[in-house]
Amino acid sequence: MIQTKEDFLQVLSSAISEGVVVVDELQIVVSTNTAADAMFGYATGELVGKPLSTLIPTRYHEKHDAYFESFYKNSETRSMGHGRELYGLHKNNTQFPVEVGLNPFEIYGKAYVMALVIDITERRHIERDLILKSEAIQATGNGIVISDALQKDQPIIFCNPAFKALTGYSSEEILGRNCRFLQANDRAQDGIDKLRDAIHAGKSYQTVLRNYKKDGTLFWNDLYVNPIKNSEGVVTHYIGIQNDITKRKNAEEERSYLTKIFDNSLNEIYVFDFYTLKFLNVNYGAQKNLGYTLEELKALSAVDLKPDYSENDFIKLTAPLVNKSESKIEFEAFHERKDGTRYPVFVNLELSKLGDRKVYVAIILDMTEQKNYTQKLERTVAKRTEELNSALEKEKELNELKTKFLSLVSHEFKTPLSGILTSSVLLGKYKLEDQQDKRDKHIRTITDKVHYLNSIVNDFLSIEKLETGQVNYKFTTFRLSKVVNEIVYNANMLLKEGQQIIYPEHIDDIFLTQDEKTIELALSNLVHNAIKYSSENTDVTISITQDDAVTTFKISDSGIGIPAKDLKNIFNRYFRAENVLTTQGTGIGLHIAKSHIEYVGGTIHCKSKENVGSTFIMTIPNKAP
Repeated sequence: MIQTKEDFLQVLSSAISEGVVVVDELQIVVSTNTAADAMFGYATGELVGKPLSTLIPTRYHEKHDAYFESFYKNSETRSMGHGRELYGLHKNNTQFPVEVGLNPFEIYGKAYVMALVIDITERRHIERDLILKSEAIQATGNGIVISDALQKDQPIIFCNPAFKALTGYSSEEILGRNCRFLQANDRAQDGIDKLRDAIHAGKSYQTVLRNYKKDGTLFWNDLYVNPIKNSEGVVTHYIGIQNDITKRKNAEEERSYLTKIFDNSLNEIYVFDFYTLKFLNVNYGAQKNLGYTLEELKALSAVDLKPDYSENDFIKLTAPLVNKSESKIEFEAFHERKDGTRYPVFVNLELSKLGDRKVYVAIILDMTEQKNYTQKLERTVAKRTEELNSALEKEKELNELKTKFLSLVSHEFKTPLSGILTSSVLLGKYKLEDQQDKRDKHIRTITDKVHYLNSIVNDFLSIEKLETGQVNYKFTTFRLSKVVNEIVYNANMLLKEGQQIIYPEHIDDIFLTQDEKTIELALSNLVHNAIKYSSENTDVTISITQDDAVTTFKISDSGIGIPAKDLKNIFNRYFRAENVLTTQGTGIGLHIAKSHIEYVGGTIHCKSKENVGSTFIMTIPNKAP
């Protein structure tokens, strides 16, 4: 026996944090430290004199006795139960996993064994948690890779089965490589530089990249990268979580494409609820024609736009769709704009679904122009054509537009092209030096015709942009003389024999804050028209004045003038006065000029007398509204 129990406990308790249990050769506890007493739930000194089996679950007693006897005979320091799970027995009879180290020693000639006991309950929980997390990583549907941030080029050191299935590569083909191999040669991507910067800074980052499988197939990768740091704050690894969002990306692109078609359609398109008839979505063309914003339309129903229909009328009208006797219905009606004006429409109505929601989809054609055209025909044709069904009406409208366009293109392109061809042939025949004046004449003819064709193409492009609302105005402050000089310079090439342009006076100090291209386009159109419709040896006069609010342009000529009965239609699209039908032209130049000028807050009108001349007056705000 040790000299005193107090001396022994003092030695144990002063330096050892693990639980210490000292037993003699009979496995009787002779001493414990405070940590061991707390671990097993006993008071200080309560275990002294009790057999060691008190701290061991009953099912381990037999094996423990044999193990202890063998250990005691060999008298060597070792861990107990290597490769097996050991458990301690708490005073309250609960069991907990332990790790035990055995140390034999002698004091005063008597042998003892010191058992160092560690409660590994928390460690077991952590191990089980790690196993569970590892199994989760292996089983997850997301691709997961781990790269070593401390090695050169940060090679991949782990990949889960989902990553291999996602990319088509095997473990051997993946491990040891940098993740960039998935980008193939597609390195010019917006997210790559930001991803690289985040990795260099040791930060997490999420981005979407174009990646490529082993077979070359593109897939969209929603990538999340997160750094793993050690206790010193050094990034040791990166975890990358990959998610194939190709289907979602394709669906988004398809929706974007359909949305663009929806918004840019020249027809009016409405989507409204089956039960309430409230609008859910309305395209830009309909909003522009009606004068309502989308938010204002969402507060209205389909019946609100049709003054001649009540809700009961609409229910009766749509009955064939509801009872499924018809897949679509077509009818004519009137729509009422926000300002109270009405316009005729042709309606194609169908039932559809928006998710789980039943909706009506209406594709509507504004028939104003068509109705006006029909009324004009009724004054000249004795018998009007019977009304066609909806499919024929649409076909008729498309055919009319195509015919009109082809007729215009054929007429306006054929004559200048013939002139270019003729001049080109004749040009080749004048090879002598003294024939230069004849060559110059044909070169001027070709140049004039090319300028004319280019003007027609520009007019068509401008009409298209105006009708689809795609015109972008850029307002800047500029010196007006710069624009006028450019226009006069270009117009001089179009002058006939003896014609001249009278340049405006005192414009060097005039500035405008407007869309410069719009002013140039409109003024150029008016000057070119004045030249075209005036004879040789006449003047085209440009005068410009400015007050505090507006700048006024006047372009005057001594040309053929405009018949009084045609003057009111001169700005209508495709309209040409009867006295210029034999002169080349498309009838859209003035329409384009007026549309642009009105968009920037200006006005344009004309004073003319046939065979005397015309004056076009254009008024522009000094500053854009």
